[in-house]
Amino acid sequence: MAIQDRDLMGGLMKGLKVIEAFSAERTRLSIAEASEIAGLDRATTRRCLLTLAEGGYADYDGKFFTLTPRVLRLGVGCLAAMPLPRVVQPLLDALSQEIGESTSVSILDGAEIVYVARAAQRRVMSIALMPGSRLPAYCTSMGRVLLASLETDEARGILASQPRLARTDKTVTDIDALMDILGETRAQGFAFIDQEVEIGLRSLAVPLVNARGATVAALNVGLAASGESPNTIASRLLPPLLAVKRDFTRLYL
Repeated sequence: MAIQDRDLMGGLMKGLKVIEAFSAERTRLSIAEASEIAGLDRATTRRCLLTLAEGGYADYDGKFFTLTPRVLRLGVGCLAAMPLPRVVQPLLDALSQEIGESTSVSILDGAEIVYVARAAQRRVMSIALMPGSRLPAYCTSMGRVLLASLETDEARGILASQPRLARTDKTVTDIDALMDILGETRAQGFAFIDQEVEIGLRSLAVPLVNARGATVAALNVGLAASGESPNTIASRLLPPLLAVKRDFTRLYL
């Protein structure tokens, strides 16, 4: 069914863009900052933010806005309706208990990954990750696994659609180099990240495939950087990750 422009609410779309300007790394925004991120003029952004504050979805201290827990109402219905979190959470809990590390499952949303389930054993990132958290796909192990499952042109288009910032001195940002990495990821069936998202953080990810053979999500384990070689980490952690992948395929149609 084709949707006509006259049936759309421009104000609602702008308000949602302003909400999306906030993230785990941008929890407090001024009107000017939110305007730049959302791509809206300051007057429109100001009205959206003040409306959110009036509705209890944001707090305002006179200069900066922060979202309130009420915003979670907008996403909890989606997470509750998705079968994916319900299927993977017990698998994640058991896996984290087995290996003693934090594990997560995410899906791809444009150029970002969105966490849909997590089992935390210890905190290895400076930001707290939880269902709904977002990170760039280009520099994360789960993001690379998910991008590698796409057609080459589609993956390249996604990489080119957003700025690729060097989050650390180890972050790969060149598109051609990233496409080579995606090819390697596709061939070996997993992605390994060594401190590209944040210094001190490593992660290993595998795709989660449904019963029809389609990649629907990614599973990773995050661990603190150490003297352990990538090959040793893979030999130690890939078997339990792949076991969860097999269990998931049997459970998820």
